[in-house]
Formats: sequence, structure tokens, C-alpha cells
Amino acid sequence: MQIDLTRRALDNAIDRLIEPWRGNGSPGVTIGVVQGDALIAHRHAGQASLELGVPIGPETCFRIASVSKQFTCAAALLFAERGALDIDAPVRSLLPDLPESYDPVTVAHLMHNTSGIRDMLEILRHGGADLGTPVTSADLLDGIRRQRTLNFEPGTRYLYSNSNFLLLGLIVERLAGAPLAVVLEREIFAPLGMTATRHTPNVHVPIPHLATGYAVQDGGFVRAAHAFPIGGEGGLVSSVVDLAIWAANARTARVPSPSVIAALERATPFRNGTPNHYARGLRLRTYRGVPTISHGGLWPGYRTEFLRAPRQEAAVIVIANHAGIDPNSLAHRVLDMLLDRHGAVAAPKLPRKDQVAGLAGRYMDPATGATLDIDVGEDGTVTFTTNGLPATAEATEDGRLGVPRSGVPITVRPAGPDAVEVDQDAGVIGLWQRVAPGAVLPDDLPGTYLSDEMAARWTITREGDGMIVRSHGPVVRGPGWPVEAITAQDVRVHIPATIARSWLDVRVERGADGAIRALNVHGGRVKAVRYARLANG
Repeated sequence: MQIDLTRRALDNAIDRLIEPWRGNGSPGVTIGVVQGDALIAHRHAGQASLELGVPIGPETCFRIASVSKQFTCAAALLFAERGALDIDAPVRSLLPDLPESYDPVTVAHLMHNTSGIRDMLEILRHGGADLGTPVTSADLLDGIRRQRTLNFEPGTRYLYSNSNFLLLGLIVERLAGAPLAVVLEREIFAPLGMTATRHTPNVHVPIPHLATGYAVQDGGFVRAAHAFPIGGEGGLVSSVVDLAIWAANARTARVPSPSVIAALERATPFRNGTPNHYARGLRLRTYRGVPTISHGGLWPGYRTEFLRAPRQEAAVIVIANHAGIDPNSLAHRVLDMLLDRHGAVAAPKLPRKDQVAGLAGRYMDPATGATLDIDVGEDGTVTFTTNGLPATAEATEDGRLGVPRSGVPITVRPAGPDAVEVDQDAGVIGLWQRVAPGAVLPDDLPGTYLSDEMAARWTITREGDGMIVRSHGPVVRGPGWPVEAITAQDVRVHIPATIARSWLDVRVERGADGAIRALNVHGGRVKAVRYARLANG
């Protein structure tokens, strides 16, 4: 069912939405709305290049980061359709140089983010490398190949991992005998006329009409630093016009084929039968009673949201070269304009501030030491922060609070004055306890710790009234990371990052004699890494 909204009214509404970024002094954003086969609105604000004074326009291209993942999945599914790939085959049967710990992982696990393979970006971060650190594709693959353990047993949980789609891209290249860029151009971009879209692993190659990505710093803007090569997990450059073609194609399923498009949007349950809402490079969610299919993209200085409402034959595409803009929020506000005309149900209302004020605080999963900070703003907005990444909570239909648009999908409900019930993926529900303030760092924490899987040596030293971690990894010696006490046996290691601040939850492991034997480290996408204390540390 198409939605009746005049183009002029839609243009005016979007212009009001993006007004804050209009002008010559700011990078900005572009928004496209697709109805049926047509791009019915395409509005812009801000500069593609602050240095050159070039405004964002219809031809402006951006790095779309993880929105690339659906295209990598489409290429793999096309080979499966042609009989050249069994998606239930073990990954090691196609990439035999991977470690034996990956034996249970299938190609399908990669596409659904259920493999348990640790995220290569976070693996390198353990060694002190940020996205602005020059690394090679070999460095990323070495990190993946060093792992002797998985985050979880494949098929049992969901955890977003860029490693999955890097490996999937390599599988496509091996089957095709050609680079992923050639496969995508031949099978998808050229047949659809997506002339502005290309796969560009080398971030330093000049690209026509490419906007510069900017980060916010000290009240102004700087060029966002990014030096990692990007493959099947996020290597595409594209435009609103081209992504509108792709969105329209999802309805007609002309390219690569109807069965591939259908398979892209098909989720498979976890082994315990609970649903996984991550299909193949796409997220499935019901919003205001309407099924949506979407994915975001995040790369230093670039942010993207690709959001479709198939029953309404509508799509919203938002791309920014301003790191402070939230395309996900903007896309849903535009979708609201369309759904209001359609008569969709209203989103559940958030509780009043007085009803949620008691939730504010810090909570911990006693089993793992993972932590969750809940903040309640002056206006009653609730924010969940895990591993340093904040997400604004929304009300669920059953009266809980969740962050369904976040990469860490958790839902929370109060469980007494000092606990919350946390519902995670795969139906895993835990009782997280409130953490009392006032903890102090263990006196014997300073020392040297080593993880072979991360190829990283951490040295913890006292500095002033606190402690600092310095990591010596496979490609760089990292800067100092502050350590914060959480409990008598748990600390946070805070890591400044190009895209966003982050932290690692660290639990101290002691022997029978009470001496520290190791650190057990949990990050957002790398779990249960053991750093053994060196004898001379």
C-alpha cells in the first residue's frame, strides 16, 4: 500500500528537519525517500568539503560502511543459487587457513552474525590500534587467524562482527576468481545502473564526488582519521540516488534474482528456537506496527541509515559526512511522516521521568562482569550504555525499555530497587545487580599481562592517583588507557576511539594464594579474552 504525501509537503518537512546543518560552516546530511520505483524526495544540507566549499548535492557520494554487508551477502547467495556454494558448508572448507576453532562455523553463520567469531576491529583495538592507525588487510586476517576460541558456540547467540563479512567477501572472491569489486559491479551495480557505487578497499584512493568525512573536535570540525582497509564488511562508496535504485529493486527483485532478494530478507532462528532478527546483512524490526528492513553504517566521519517499509513500498535513505549526526533517528522521523499518513499505530510512550528516575545507575552481570550504565536525563530520556556505546531507550509494547536500533539489542525491566532484568539475544535473560560507588583499584593490579590471541601485551602502571594500561600490539604501541574501579574484583579500561569512546569490562582472576593470575576481558564484540600475568610482572 503506497502512502499519499505530496512531494512539496515532504520536501518542506525534510528541509525543516535538516535545517540545523544548512550553511557553509558545517558538514551535513542528505536524505532520500523512495516510493515504489521513484525517488520522490532528495534533500541536502551542509558541505561535502569544508576546505573547498563544495555543498552536498545529488551526485555526492559517501562511504556507506556496513550498509555494504547486504551486497556481500547478495553476491554469496547468487553463487549458492548457481550451485557453486553451499551456505551450510563449514567456512574452513572454503578458507582452510582459518584455525581449527572455526570448525563448527558455517557460511550461514557468517551472514546471520551467529558465528561467534570475534570482531577484527576490536581484536586490533586490544593491541592499541584505532581506525586511524595504518594497518593492512594481512594485519586484520592475522588477528582473525590467531583466535583459538570463539565468543560463543555457533548458532546459539547473536553478536555483530565485521570479521564475518570480511571472510564472506573472501569466499566470494575465491569462488569467482576475481576481486569482490568486479563481482559486485558485474552482477549488481552495472545491471541496475548504479553508476556511483563501487567497492573501494583502499581508503586513500581518490573517488569522484566523494564527500570528506568530518569529526567534531573542540567545538569545530576535523577530517576524520581512517586508515583500515575495508572489504566485504564495509567497503562500498555510494549515493542516495544509487541506494534508491537498490531499494526499488528490493520490491521488484530483478537483480540479482527474486530468490536472492528473498533470501537476503530471511532470518533463521537460534538453535533453541528463539528468533534472530538479523537476516543476511539486514535487520528485521517492527516499528509502529509496521515491518521494517534496515541497516546502518558507521565509519569515521560517515554515518548511514538504509530503512525500508516493504508493505508501504517506501524507503528512507540518510547519509551524513558529519560524525555528530544520527541518521537512524532522522530516518525514523521521516518514516514517521509517511506512517502518520498511513494511520500506523503510535509508538509506545516512554514512562514519565518520575517512573524511571530510580533506574539510573550502574549495573553488572554477576556471571561475566559485563556492565550497563543507565542514565535518566532532565527530560526523562533514558540512555543505556554498554562498553562505552550509548543508545537512547524506547518503550516496548509490553512495558519494558529497549534499544532495538542499537547494535547491542537489550531490553530492560526493573527487578527491585537494586537490580534489573536484562533480556539479551537468543532469549538469554539475566538479573544484573546495581553496583555501589566507591570501589578502589586493587593495589596489586600493576604488572604485565599477555594475550596470545590478541598478540597484545598490557602493562599497567600507577599514574598520579590512578592507573594506566599501555598496550603493545602487533602493529603499534597504544596510548595510555585510564583504569576505573567498579568493584573489588572488576575494573573498566577506557579506550578513546576515532568513532566513539569505548570501554572494556575486566575481571581480575586470582589464584588460591590470592595473587593475581590473569585478567578476563569482555568487550562489545570480543568476549572472554584471558590476559595471563607474566611471572616478572
